[in-house]
Amino acid sequence: MRNFTEEQTMFREAYRKFLEQDIAPNMPQWRENGIVDREAFTKAGAQGFLMVWPDEKYGGLGDSDFRYEQIIIEETVRQQCGEWFNTLHSRLVGPYLYKYATEEQRERFLPGCVSGEKILAIAMTEPDAGSDLSGMRTTVKDAGDHFVLNGSKTYISNGILADYVVVAAKLEGAESSHAMVLMVVERGMEGFERGRNLDKMGLKAQDTAELFFNNVKVPKDNVLGEPGKGFFYLMEGLAEERLLNAVGTISSARKAFDVTRAFVMERKAFGKKVSDFQNTQFTMAEMDAEIEVAQVYLDHCVEMHNQGKLTANMGAKLKLIGAETEWKMMDLGVQLHGGAGYMQEYDICRMFTDARISRIYAGTSEIMKLILGRDIFSDSYQSLLD
Repeated sequence: MRNFTEEQTMFREAYRKFLEQDIAPNMPQWRENGIVDREAFTKAGAQGFLMVWPDEKYGGLGDSDFRYEQIIIEETVRQQCGEWFNTLHSRLVGPYLYKYATEEQRERFLPGCVSGEKILAIAMTEPDAGSDLSGMRTTVKDAGDHFVLNGSKTYISNGILADYVVVAAKLEGAESSHAMVLMVVERGMEGFERGRNLDKMGLKAQDTAELFFNNVKVPKDNVLGEPGKGFFYLMEGLAEERLLNAVGTISSARKAFDVTRAFVMERKAFGKKVSDFQNTQFTMAEMDAEIEVAQVYLDHCVEMHNQGKLTANMGAKLKLIGAETEWKMMDLGVQLHGGAGYMQEYDICRMFTDARISRIYAGTSEIMKLILGRDIFSDSYQSLLD
């Protein structure tokens, strides 16, 4: 039995109604537009569904229990609103503006983010630097009373909508290739430009953009933490990022299972329901078991994270399991739909293309295997089992 409090169950019900009324009905139009309306964020903020974790003085609920974000992701996926990247705003980027910020920065940045009036993005990926951040070419130079930022980023989620972008750049003059600076670049800063809203395979309603920085003067008041330590700040957030990813992928796998189950119980072939064929029963039974086991491990990792015990190794395992389970279920879903699975009018078709990115972002499945493989053959591997 999943361990949610009565208050969290009430929160789930309220959030589900919000999605049903204010978000889900708009998704078809937003997919056609290629972007979600800003109003999605302000409406969510007004009802307390964005960034629930900051203290009340910043506008939040003051409850850092990760299960609130778990509920938000699960319900967003189940209502097929996953292209609204509210969690990237709330739990992936938002914590940088608290954990590494001064009190003055928190008071300046957080209230607008909690209300949804200011939308967040994070810019790490470049054309030649994805999972390997050491290949980053964007640079920042200390110019005395400010920093000067030059370079470009690509595949930036919320890139068009974002008002605050947490940008990672290499510190000029530093000896280490890992000496990076994290800074908040604001909409309207001179030299900050956005490229096109990229035309993706899936996630059509979610804006993804190129960002360009040409001698952008970034005030030192916008630098997060200590200049030069940005790489380590990013690494500290990876376990939670992968946990967030897995909540989405495992919820998505379960949604695809439900959609497919409903279809095969109605569709007929050779005079009987597709669900009556042994192959359908065997493959769906296998997926039901795999999704359930993945969910149990996910819930365990959420508990560990709430206790401050989620490790990079656990996060990598979970991200790998979640993404691969989702993809296996999506592929099976399309197969069991037959020709209908290839048609856009059926949910499974869109879900299939949306899911393809899951094995890439937040670290590819190959990178997860590399991380885990190194751990297996390290001297400290036994300690991971104890």
